Amino acid sequence: MSDQASYLFSTRTSHVLAEKIAQSYGQPLGVINFQYFSDGEFEPVLEQSVRGARVFLIASTFPPADNLLELLLMIDAAKRASAKNITVVIPYYGLARQDRKDKPRAPIGAKLVANLLTAAGATRIMTMDLHADQIQGFFEIPVDHLYASTIFIDYIRSLNLENLTIASPDMGGAKRAKNYAGHLGADVVIAYKERKKANVVEEMFLIGDVTHKNVILIDDMIDTAGTLCKAADILMEKGARSVRAMATHGVLSGKAYENIENSKLLEVIVTDSIPVKEDISSKIKVLSCAKLFSDVMKMVHEHKSISEKFII
Repeated sequence: MSDQASYLFSTRTSHVLAEKIAQSYGQPLGVINFQYFSDGEFEPVLEQSVRGARVFLIASTFPPADNLLELLLMIDAAKRASAKNITVVIPYYGLARQDRKDKPRAPIGAKLVANLLTAAGATRIMTMDLHADQIQGFFEIPVDHLYASTIFIDYIRSLNLENLTIASPDMGGAKRAKNYAGHLGADVVIAYKERKKANVVEEMFLIGDVTHKNVILIDDMIDTAGTLCKAADILMEKGARSVRAMATHGVLSGKAYENIENSKLLEVIVTDSIPVKEDISSKIKVLSCAKLFSDVMKMVHEHKSISEKFII
């Protein structure tokens, strides 16, 4: 048990999730006052002393870039206020798709963000389902990489589906699908896709048999939903009884909501790592990751092992 004080703060766009985390943690969110300038500049100010304390800063860094900048300013404020530990809780780590240099003269955005967070003064990072596991290695500070599987697997079991099959919408997610299938005693199939450019799937092929199967597509994020909807079409054409999609981060940009509503997907399940408009599509279900984060935050603060929170 730690006798060190702890405080929780949140960026503005992650406030709803942060409130749930704080409630589960058993402590109210700290107050941040913002000073605004006419040109759009803003200054966040922590309204309570954090000297010698552990500070948890909760922020998903989805676009616009102001979300990341706001988090960096909050880290700097906590550091200059003499916080002893600054744990940055990032349910959705933005720019994670830029995890390598895959073309000439391209940036590695995920590494840049890691550098910025560390330079600002973060002493620990807590995040969930990174687009690529190697992003953990971009940091020289501890990283707690959590998995939404701890939430999703219980939900899948509650569906009591017969002939369950886990599917990956691409080759990159094959390991994730295999791990889910191992816990659920299910088969695995893989959709192989070819892209000509980002967010546009040119062709897709299925590896495996889904005849009379209830299929759940597993992915780390849903952006435009083009890949998942195309995969659902192919799975149904190949004889699947039903197709659901499950992804940690509901980015849902462009025509995502329209694509999902008009697709053959029976249900799309995401977490609340990013705010999702549930009322736009009847097919979208949101499961909260608040308890997962609050539990791990408590364990970290009390210097306890968090191994039990790693299913996949």
